[in-house]
Amino acid sequence: MFKVTPNPPDADPVSPYEPDSKKLNEAAERALNFHFPSNADIKATARKPSRLFAVAPEATTETLAIFLVETLASVDVMVHQLVDHLEGESRYALLGISNSIMVAEITANRVLDKIDLPK
Repeated sequence: MFKVTPNPPDADPVSPYEPDSKKLNEAAERALNFHFPSNADIKATARKPSRLFAVAPEATTETLAIFLVETLASVDVMVHQLVDHLEGESRYALLGISNSIMVAEITANRVLDKIDLPK
C-alpha cells in the first residue's frame, strides 16, 4: 500500500516547539513582556492617582507633617498593645515593626523641625 504522506511528513524545519525555534523565542518574549513589563514601561505610564482617599490639596506641609507624626504615634501605641498578647517569633516580628514605626516617627519629627513656620 502506498502512503500519500512521507514518514515523517515534510514540515517547517523550525517547529514552534523546538528549543532553538525562532517562533518559540518570539512568543516567549511577547508573553514575558506582557506579563512582566520593564521598569521603563512602568515609569513611562502616566500615574493616575486614586480619588478614593485624598488629602486636601490646600493642606500645608506643616499640617501634613503633624498628621503624619500623630498617625505614626497612634500606630505605635496599637502595635505595643498587641505585643503584650503575643509570644515568641510573632512578638519579635511585631517589635521589629514597632522599631520601624519609631524610626519613621523620628524622621517625620525631624522634617517638622525643619519646616519654617509662618511669622
